[in-house]
Amino acid sequence: MGAFPNGRERGGALWAIDNRRSIRKFQDTPLPMACVLEILQCALKAPSSKNRQPWKFVVVEGRAKEEMLRAFERGLSREEASPLLPDSNIHLPAAKHTLKILRQAPVVIFVVNPLGKPLGASLTAEERVYEICNTQSVAAAIENMLLAATEMGVGSLWVCDIYFAYAELCAWLRPEGELLAAVALGYPDEAPAPRPRRGIEDAVVWKS
Repeated sequence: MGAFPNGRERGGALWAIDNRRSIRKFQDTPLPMACVLEILQCALKAPSSKNRQPWKFVVVEGRAKEEMLRAFERGLSREEASPLLPDSNIHLPAAKHTLKILRQAPVVIFVVNPLGKPLGASLTAEERVYEICNTQSVAAAIENMLLAATEMGVGSLWVCDIYFAYAELCAWLRPEGELLAAVALGYPDEAPAPRPRRGIEDAVVWKS
């Protein structure tokens, strides 16, 4: 394992954190199932609130991916006419671009919280706390997936634009719980530079 310019050595979590990028261009190369399984195994090792492990993963590829893309497209068309997210329509063009990205990616993994409540459900304070804690747990699992993919030379994109086609995707997926996100995977066809990040002085408050 050799040292990289930033001083990290490939093979460590810090290297993967430094080198992870959101990939929006994928090669037209199949992703071996062994890679997908390894990434999913890393997701399953994430920490979770009270060890509830509130996650389920739906791996979509091949012909099933084509069906999913049609559902996504129907949702985007419906969102233009009858929006679920009317105050977010400024982001609809980005969601349409996300659809193009998903067409390229050989594998798309949908992430579901089996303990989650339906979108828009009225929750008690205690139910809301459970929902927040479980969502944090799922987010940790997704981050594990992204870092594992980076270490393996696989590109990834954490997708939240599914909410612009939420009803249509749920009707197609029939998830047992709350659909939270998707992750696109494939060999990258780009090498983006790091995005700007807030500095410690802007993001951290010290209390001693």
